[in-house]
This record gives sequence, structure tokens and C-alpha cells, in this order.
Amino acid sequence: MRRTVSILAAAVIALAGSVAVGGPASAATPSLRFHGAQYDSPGKDTRSNASRNAEWISLVNSGKKAVNLNGYTIRDASNHVYKFGNVTIAGNGGRIWLHTGSGTNSAKNRYWGSGNYVWNNDGDKATLRNKSGKQLDTCSYAYKKNRVWVGC
Repeated sequence: MRRTVSILAAAVIALAGSVAVGGPASAATPSLRFHGAQYDSPGKDTRSNASRNAEWISLVNSGKKAVNLNGYTIRDASNHVYKFGNVTIAGNGGRIWLHTGSGTNSAKNRYWGSGNYVWNNDGDKATLRNKSGKQLDTCSYAYKKNRVWVGC
């Protein structure tokens, strides 16, 4: 079963009154933030590279200026950490995907190189930090009794 979280899906669920999605206390949305996640790759969890790469998390830059992600990190609740190298995410809606498995890095797709899945199917929390360690955004999701997935 395919389970994808996106801001739109979370907003629809929250507006429907099913759940309350927590977020930063600030009313302003950061320009560089999590956009979505595929935390349960489609099909059976075979641990193949293709299956691990179908698990991803993405960032979007809604600011006007491009951002170089060199030294930025993404970590999960278990403290698995991915550190970006020299890659730039374009402004005005630029997006980049971080896949769990191995592959050839490009401007839009980066690869964690993990031999295991990173994002837990029953819930997890992603944290984005800049190269100085300042927390820029978080993305949490959890499994709910009514089988609805909610999050960032």
C-alpha cells in the first residue's frame, strides 16, 4: 500500500477536523521546508535498492533566492543523519528529493546510501537543520487508529 504524506493532504485532513496537525509556533512558513514524504515504499518491503529509493523525503524552497544546502542535515527520530554536500535548491518553488537508498546524486535527487529503510511506517519525525545547527523545520507523521496517516 502506498502511503504518501504531503502538505496538501495534511491540510485537508486538518480542515476536515479529523486531526490537529502540530507545527512550529511561528505563523510564518519558512522558505526552506519539508514538502512531503513517502515513508512506506509501494509494494512489499524487500530491502532492495529500488524499494529503499521509493522511500523519500522532499524539501521545497518557496523563497526567491536559491539556497546552497552544503552542511545542512536531515535526521529522523532515531538520529539517522544525512548531511548534504554542495547542492543548491532553486528559489521560487525549487524542490529536492532525498531517497533512502543508493544512486547517482543530481540537482533534484540526492541519495542517503542507507542499506536499511530510514522512515518508520508507524510514525517518525524529520528535522532539517542548517550548517550552523539551527533547526529550520520539522515534519512528523503518525499512524492513527482509523488508518489515516497525517503529518507534514
